[in-house]
Amino acid sequence: MKLSVVVPAYNEERLLAGSLAAIREAMRVVDEAGWESELIVCDNNSTDRTAEIARAAGAAVVFEPVNQIARARNAGAAHASGDWLVFVDADSYPNRELFDEMLQAMRSGRCIGGGATVALETGDAVVRLVVGAWNALSRASRWAAGAFIFCEAAAFRELGGFSEALYASEEIDFSRRLKRRARSRGLGFVILHRHPLRTSGRKARLYTKREHFAFMLKTVLLGGRTLRSREACRVWYDGRR
Repeated sequence: MKLSVVVPAYNEERLLAGSLAAIREAMRVVDEAGWESELIVCDNNSTDRTAEIARAAGAAVVFEPVNQIARARNAGAAHASGDWLVFVDADSYPNRELFDEMLQAMRSGRCIGGGATVALETGDAVVRLVVGAWNALSRASRWAAGAFIFCEAAAFRELGGFSEALYASEEIDFSRRLKRRARSRGLGFVILHRHPLRTSGRKARLYTKREHFAFMLKTVLLGGRTLRSREACRVWYDGRR
């Protein structure tokens, strides 16, 4: 068996090296289990040293000219040769324990994919409360956070990957479609929680609570139409780092 780790990256020169080092260490669990593995970084039209840093870390680098998270993940997956795919954001730091738990789920024969709860790097009590609420919703609804998603490669391709009509929340859309596929095959979709994914809290630092709330309110009031607009989803696309 083979595992492909795909990292979408847009202007990530500040955090990418640390993220890839953590991913490499976590991937040792896969190698020790006798599986093959590969690390792929999709440079999503970066203007900084993202691609150079990825190559220096030994990752295969692919290029996606259209700046969109779904396209970047899909482009990386198109170059993957693994039986299983794992998508990890470029500002996240999975540990060995999380990868070991994921590998156990994969090897159980009862799972088509899943995600993990997250631990945001922040001391803001309000933000931590929101993250805790998300983690509870993630486990209850079995929606994977975009920072960490894994699935069978065959199922990913059967579903057409992430929806390129969406500029945000594409992970929730994908989770829903993958859960339906899992049910049709008598398999599960799991949210791992014993070893949460450590991920950057920069969005909480770079954007105000008012900005986040305004986006969420607008998304609800417009029935999700904002998710189909790059301009409306500027928190992900304005390049602020």
